[in-house]
Amino acid sequence: MSSHSQAEHAESPRPLYGGQAVIEGVMIRGVRHYSLAVRRPDGGIFCATEPVSSRFSGRLRRIPLLRGVLILAETLWLGMKSLQRSAVIAAEEPNADGDGNGADGSSAVSNWTMGLTMLIAVALGIGIFLVLPLLAVRLIEPFIGSLLVSNLIEGVIRLAILVAYVAGISLMRDIRRVYAYHGAEHMAVHTYEAGQALTVDNVRQHPTPHPRCGTAFLITVAIVSVVAFAILDALLGSELYWRVLSRIVPIPVVAAVSYEIIRFAGAHRTAWFGKILSAPGLWLQRITTRQPDADQIEVAIAAMVAAVAADEEADREIATSLRSSQ
Repeated sequence: MSSHSQAEHAESPRPLYGGQAVIEGVMIRGVRHYSLAVRRPDGGIFCATEPVSSRFSGRLRRIPLLRGVLILAETLWLGMKSLQRSAVIAAEEPNADGDGNGADGSSAVSNWTMGLTMLIAVALGIGIFLVLPLLAVRLIEPFIGSLLVSNLIEGVIRLAILVAYVAGISLMRDIRRVYAYHGAEHMAVHTYEAGQALTVDNVRQHPTPHPRCGTAFLITVAIVSVVAFAILDALLGSELYWRVLSRIVPIPVVAAVSYEIIRFAGAHRTAWFGKILSAPGLWLQRITTRQPDADQIEVAIAAMVAAVAADEEADREIATSLRSSQ
């Protein structure tokens, strides 16, 4: 689960950071860099930063709607990469010199393998969360007699599957630890946005939910899709072939609109309309986040500090370069 990051924001005095929980750690996506902090088996904290790929940056990231599709693609790719790397680091036993074989996790999985894994995960997600509810409601449509009511029921089924999924996996011990790191990531982001020093005591003062979380994005997608699919069904008709396509083809548009809603709600979180828009996502995060312990908070702080430091260093280098060119 992740809180979406957006480097540019007119109403914030500092850049907005986001990230996600990984295996025994936290990934933070900054303006020009992302960081990964993972608790090693020996108790130490592995921490590294890398530049954000230029494929996901630049002018396109500032174009409304298009930026939502771009950020979704980046979130999937960066999230999968960070997850596989953290799994290697968290399980790595150190050798006599104190470093594991491939302890940075960088050579664990090829890009092709990671890309294939991501495609399979996306395909399963589409099948379970988009197509399955349609097929389920199709069985009772003869007794409904209304496409609008059918779409509402389909949306309820989709939301029920989403909630049941995140609640069901929370019963697993390893997932509960990931949910705790998820909470730690949000709390560290809250602390940074509040302008406070990144200490364990300061981080503890903040809540685990965050309005820009990926969980909020998922439930927003589920809600927006009800409206989008109802419109498409009215235009295309009730044939199963067209209705299945209408659940798959518009995914980038639904995701783009959902991202803009999340971004708007995050920018106006203190206003009444911002609170209403954020409410479903914040509610679902009561399941997908848990109160972290001090060790988990320390990992989130390490990730946040590393990302901020890398971005500040990049800013200094750019400023120096500009001065020398004048």
